[in-house]
Amino acid sequence: MLAPIVPDPDSARAHPGVVPALQRLAPLLGAVVVVTGRPAGTAAEYGGFVGAPGLEHLTILGHYGAERWDAQTGEVHAPADHPGVAALRAELPRELKRMGAPEGAWIEDKGRAIAVHTRRTEDPDGTLAELDAPLRALASKHGLTVEPGRMVLELRPPGVDKGAALTAFLDERKAGAVLYVGDDLGDVAAYDAVDDLRSVGRPGVLGYSAPTTGEPPLAALAERADLVLSGPPGVVGLLEALSAALASRP
Repeated sequence: MLAPIVPDPDSARAHPGVVPALQRLAPLLGAVVVVTGRPAGTAAEYGGFVGAPGLEHLTILGHYGAERWDAQTGEVHAPADHPGVAALRAELPRELKRMGAPEGAWIEDKGRAIAVHTRRTEDPDGTLAELDAPLRALASKHGLTVEPGRMVLELRPPGVDKGAALTAFLDERKAGAVLYVGDDLGDVAAYDAVDDLRSVGRPGVLGYSAPTTGEPPLAALAERADLVLSGPPGVVGLLEALSAALASRP
């Protein structure tokens, strides 16, 4: 949502306009939170948020809410690792070979979760479909769940998702309204959470950061979004427009 889609997740960095836009906007809001599947500390570093003036009250909920990074302290708080992740880490390379995963399928170790990417294979969508069932069986064996994404399957502990993380954060801050922008299937749970809030009268707006790489939009998000934005540049534009509107209020 804040960074362009790239073949190697470790090379992803936030759009250069994100931090300046948030520095203008954050002081005008009750709270700013980034909810991500990445480790919270990694997201803070890759986003350029560490030590950024004006973002002292930014919160990052990493690993779908299992970790929390607060800009004011720079500390990451998290529960103990799920034992199934360590067992999966040892077993997955061998199991992928047994499944016949083609050349280009690769493993990303996120620490508290492990992802299998198919973007580099000859047939990314076909490979993803072929690996789906056996990876779900392997995840179940270790007490984990599978979160599908764009050309990726992430195996992680159960009971953690962006919807639960967002709801808990909004309740903690007693937020009266929410604007949420997502770009992948992991954001569907957060969309559901915002819809639940809207059903009881709390204002909410859903944004979708659509791909600019020629890939088709995700119908699961695009068809539900109130705003469809053109990738990270579109998100930056929205943040800038929102800060300008709020700053001009009497």
